[in-house]
Order: sequence, then C-alpha cells, then structure tokens
Amino acid sequence: MTNKISQEKRSKIMSHIRGKNTSIEVKVRKYLYLHGFRYRKNDKSLPGTPDIVITKYRVAIFVNGCFWHHHYNCKHATLPKTRKDYWIPKIQRNVDNDIKHYQQLEELDYRVIVVWECEINDVFKYRMEQLIEEIKNPDYK
Repeated sequence: MTNKISQEKRSKIMSHIRGKNTSIEVKVRKYLYLHGFRYRKNDKSLPGTPDIVITKYRVAIFVNGCFWHHHYNCKHATLPKTRKDYWIPKIQRNVDNDIKHYQQLEELDYRVIVVWECEINDVFKYRMEQLIEEIKNPDYK
C-alpha cells in the first residue's frame, strides 16, 4: 500500500497536533465551568500533568485521544499500516505511562477519571452528565 501523502506533508500535519488545549479538552472544560466547577488546567505538580484538576473533589481528569492513548476496542485507535516498528512501541509507552501516572495519583488520594475522544464526539451530553456524577460521587460507576 502506498502512502497517499508525501513525507513532508505528513510531517507538517503531525507537527500541528497539540498536547494541551485540544478542542476536546476545551469543550470538556467549558462544560464543567458552565456547571459551576472550578479547576486547574494541566497541573504540572501532579504526576502525568492531568488536563483538569478539581481540588475540591480531589479529582484528576484526563481527556485522552483514542489514537494516542490506544482506547481499547475503539475504531479510532487503529495502528497505522506503515512504520509499525515505530508506532507500536510509541503507543505502548503512552499506555504504560498512563497506567503509571494513574497509580501515582491514586497513591496521592486523587480519583482519576478518563474521558475519551470518541465519547466526546459521539455522546457528548450523556458523557458530561456522567462525568459530573463521577466527580460529585466517589462511589459512582
């Protein structure tokens, strides 16, 4: 299978992918703010630099892209067909780091909530209502 995009064009596309303030993060933050939650963004003092930290409830929220964090059984988490020797270890490192950071946060008595990109795109309102329940109720699941 040939690559439809030149290497230079692909490099330019990939260089524009942001790690902070992505559109899905902003959408989640705006929803939480409109519902009365106050938070810190990208808190570097905590393991994994959570996207949203609500100190009142001791909650760390990660808004994860399905591809980059390999959302299991998600249609958006498919590996590229080319350069598998690069992509598989890279994605696996992301997954391993996620697990490590979640455990470290739990050791600091933070509850970790992960919101996936596909949930935001497919069932935004339902997922946000569920998120608010998860934040307010530590026993929710």
